[in-house]
Amino acid sequence: MKILLVQDRLRSGGTERQAVLLANAFAAAGHAVALLTFRPGGPLAGTVAPAVARLVLQPFDLGLDWFAPGLVAAARRFDPDVVLCLGRMANCYAGGLQSALPRAAVLGTMRTGKPLPFLFRRSLQRVRHIVANSRDAAATLARAYGVDPARVTVILNSLVFPAEPPPSAVPPSGPPAPAAPPASALRIRFGATPATSVLLCVAMFRPEKNQRELIEIAAGLPAGADWQLWLAGDGPARAECEALAAAQGLGGRIKFPGFLRDPSELYRAADVAVHASSSEALSNFLIEAQAHGLPVVACAAQGIGECFVPGHTGWEIARGDHAAFRARLGALAAAAPAERAARAAAARRFARESFDPARQVEAYLALFARLRGDSAPAR
Repeated sequence: MKILLVQDRLRSGGTERQAVLLANAFAAAGHAVALLTFRPGGPLAGTVAPAVARLVLQPFDLGLDWFAPGLVAAARRFDPDVVLCLGRMANCYAGGLQSALPRAAVLGTMRTGKPLPFLFRRSLQRVRHIVANSRDAAATLARAYGVDPARVTVILNSLVFPAEPPPSAVPPSGPPAPAAPPASALRIRFGATPATSVLLCVAMFRPEKNQRELIEIAAGLPAGADWQLWLAGDGPARAECEALAAAQGLGGRIKFPGFLRDPSELYRAADVAVHASSSEALSNFLIEAQAHGLPVVACAAQGIGECFVPGHTGWEIARGDHAAFRARLGALAAAAPAERAARAAAARRFARESFDPARQVEAYLALFARLRGDSAPAR
């Protein structure tokens, strides 16, 4: 099968990580795969497997996410059986690709909680099928955009950075052993003691990711509490968040580790995953945090409740209820070691079982095969 994935640029976001994971996995399964981007480069460009053909439309980076010169011509040259469009800009072109490639099955994707632009909405009606990455996103397609549920398949995100549980946390039998406080070079560098509760958010710094609200929540924690907030990632809103932390007098407690291609060390060093984004469909960050055994406290948003076991490994807090958010953080910090270990083991188990990459890749390939059978003879 010839599979073309379309993405505007390989920046460091969750959708881009999913695009690279899927392209690499489809190629490893023996399919002819091309990953087409509008813009060249990007932080994840070096993570694409050699077996994946790279197609780039802009001859040099014009800084325009929407500009896709020669998109139809490039797609026709590759002559795909299946086209998977990822990200808002790629989905805006999905309907046109379906018209230009009538023998191919072009799939749109719903991976955002943002309002969809007109071209995206029009594509939803023209593509062969749509993949939603959460049940909430699928429901939004039907409720807000009038998409027939029969044209939608839910395939959850895949774990990009899975983690095996430490042997001490999941013994072969009996109750979970108490978890030792995490010790790492990062904690030492940032001055976090074993008693410090490290709150972690890994996300691009965009206004919709809303790291500002996490800073405001942290600023209201009890004066005697021992905590740090680590906001990892880069992006246009980072400078504003750094200025806000300084203005709140929290420069010593709020850390900005920057972009890490593999954030696993952050997960291993932290105690709680915190999240305030208002525009999710399913959060890759919270899934990865669960895989590393972190409990989650998150503001309500589309798909958030599907990232953890509600009330056990994660809590969804009503948006704007900062008091409830802080109260949950306090309860987690006060939990007994055995309770923390049991919760961590449950989080790891849930993430491994629900977001297994092999299972999700298999689901995509099965869907592609079905759509090919529905739409065109094999080539």
